[in-house]
Amino acid sequence: MEIRVRLSINMRRLRQSKGWSQEEFAHEAGLHRTYVSDLERGARNPTITVVGKLAIALGVKVGELLDEPCETSA
Repeated sequence: MEIRVRLSINMRRLRQSKGWSQEEFAHEAGLHRTYVSDLERGARNPTITVVGKLAIALGVKVGELLDEPCETSA
């Protein structure tokens, strides 16, 4: 799986687990909501600095955002 897709899946899963909208998440990460939306759709390639901001906002290690997503039955 492409790393950009992994990031988008993990970001969305972690954001939703916190009950945050994209706007709330973007505020926590210090990013614009449309940028977060683009990342969740896999439409952008973020810098490592941005990935770090996302991880800090979500309270996870950078690796967790880039790991292969776990398949769960929801």
